Amino acid sequence: MAFIIKPIVTEKMTKITEKQPNRYGFIVKPEANKLQIKKEVEARYNVKVEDINTLNYAGKRSARYTKAGLIKGQKNAFKKAIVTLKAGDEIDFYSNI
Repeated sequence: MAFIIKPIVTEKMTKITEKQPNRYGFIVKPEANKLQIKKEVEARYNVKVEDINTLNYAGKRSARYTKAGLIKGQKNAFKKAIVTLKAGDEIDFYSNI
């Protein structure tokens, strides 16, 4: 299992959740499909999922200049899932802090 890497807790995602209180965002593995994401969210958070939207992000190349010279690298590709829950269901990411 373990397709969910981490929940998205950013200002932009918080604004979306405030406008539509039953929407939450997750970073998931790129090979995960909507059915696998749905099954894992329902099992992990004990909620009912109505809809899932996914967005694929490509890995971006980056370069920086340092004392040692030019360092080149690449950021990892990832997939973002926006999960819509059934009305009345809620996920609290801050409960176990």
